[in-house]
Amino acid sequence: MSLPTLPADAVILGSEVANWRDAVRLAGTALSRAGIAKPEYAGEMIRMIEEHGPYVVIAPGLALAHARPGPEVLADGIAIVTLSTPVNFGHPYNDPVSVVLALAVASGDAHIALVAELANIFNDSSAVEELAAATSVDEVRRIMGAVQ
Repeated sequence: MSLPTLPADAVILGSEVANWRDAVRLAGTALSRAGIAKPEYAGEMIRMIEEHGPYVVIAPGLALAHARPGPEVLADGIAIVTLSTPVNFGHPYNDPVSVVLALAVASGDAHIALVAELANIFNDSSAVEELAAATSVDEVRRIMGAVQ
């Protein structure tokens, strides 16, 4: 499975947020703007982190925010938010986070396939730094290997 398209509406660059909840909320807004998820999905992503801790901080500087498939998901997709000032999620090793990648999937099978695809991208340790420094949607698409 390849990554889904990355609409321009699903990318927000250089944001300032007060905390990790605002960062995840902004990523949810990007998913919603792009027609990938309903606005309520942001609350589901936040709830998962509140319940299970900062497990979503999967690499230094990178959070993979997501929630279970459900009625809030309209299509499989991703959104990317970069933060001009990184925020702490409470992870002992990988804080602070400068890139929040939000993942929404309609089925469990798609979830596993998309996470595997994302893992391939982030095997390159420079990918997070490149995303954090990106100044355009096209640059983000190039780094992610995604299409329009």
